[in-house]
Amino acid sequence: MKIEIGREFPDYFQPAYPEEFELFSHLETASAIPQALFAITTWKDNGLPNVCFHAWSCFYGDKTAFFAVLGGLYQHTHTYRNLQKRRGFCLNFLPLSAYDRLVETIHKNGDDTDEFAAGGFSPERARTVDAPYIAESFLVLECSFLEARDLSGAGVNALVTGRVERVLVEESYAAGREKRCGKEGFMLLVPGAQNLLTGEPTQSAIATLKVERLD
Repeated sequence: MKIEIGREFPDYFQPAYPEEFELFSHLETASAIPQALFAITTWKDNGLPNVCFHAWSCFYGDKTAFFAVLGGLYQHTHTYRNLQKRRGFCLNFLPLSAYDRLVETIHKNGDDTDEFAAGGFSPERARTVDAPYIAESFLVLECSFLEARDLSGAGVNALVTGRVERVLVEESYAAGREKRCGKEGFMLLVPGAQNLLTGEPTQSAIATLKVERLD
């Protein structure tokens, strides 16, 4: 038997924090789909570097181009404004050991804050777009801004699409998947899976990859 959760908010769902279901759809906590974690980096209006720790995204392409599709980007943020004004941004993938430093950039994100310094990161300038990137990243995507769409029309967040112009890979990760899978590789956000029987919340989790078989 399957438990059905529809678009109407279930009255028995309890938030993990007061504003949770003002920010997120209850369908996200019902499905709890793991997604890659990374940092979006841009320049602020005053020239200081900005960091946005993010997930809710996918990456795909064809023989003509490779795209980064960023979901759930709040329209009130520096990042949303910056990437449209500068027409470029970088996506930075760091290992689990950088998690606490990335969270620090969430707490220290004022207009006059150098968020690279707040997280203890080293800035580098992208070559193909007007954006900084984090030198400590094992993978960087330099992206040009293509479009932003407010899918819900609520003015809360947007779906941003960028075209990947250049990929940078740390040499020690370049030989294959080994370092990219495991504690030195990709981080994934596992949203707090709602208990669909009781409605009780659970904590979000951070995961790494483990290869179980080859395809």
